[in-house]
Amino acid sequence: MSASEEPGTGGARPVPGRRELAYAVLLCLAGAGLALWAVTRVWAVGVVGRSEPLLLVEEGRTGGQLLPWLPALALVGLAGGGAVLATRGRLRRVLGGLLTLLGLSLAAFGGYGLVGDLGDPVAWLWPALTLLGGILVAAGGSLTMLRGHRWPAMGARYERRPSRPAGTGGPIGGAGTVEAWEALDRGEDPTIR
Repeated sequence: MSASEEPGTGGARPVPGRRELAYAVLLCLAGAGLALWAVTRVWAVGVVGRSEPLLLVEEGRTGGQLLPWLPALALVGLAGGGAVLATRGRLRRVLGGLLTLLGLSLAAFGGYGLVGDLGDPVAWLWPALTLLGGILVAAGGSLTMLRGHRWPAMGARYERRPSRPAGTGGPIGGAGTVEAWEALDRGEDPTIR
């Protein structure tokens, strides 16, 4: 058995690039999912007001509240990861470039959450996970941009089929459905010719 054959495939060669496609999609989905989860956690606590002279009221703020566009970027990353499967050729490469930029944006805003002045920090973990998620999305997007045109596309069964012109053959010998129902109303069997 040669190195390009996999056991259990009956000697058939695997479709080249299928594993890379899976890695790119998983990187994009995992990174965007991680970033989306991290931006919903409390990043900072700020003083809202005083209810009594010595009592301060604090409010936790999530990454999505501090940087409102972060959840939207993460959701677009999730959608883009799924769109890698549905595209092919040049469009897939363009999508990979957009995912790379999106991932770098997520990473940059996660980094800003680590070093920026967003209030009294509660935990550095959530901005760091946003940064990591952005790096994963950027890695998946870069892989798609560089090698995506070689990967397999969805099969023809997912593409829209042209509709059949009227009058072409069908299950009842070329008769349209209206004629078939009218024949049934008259008591005739339209399948017998």
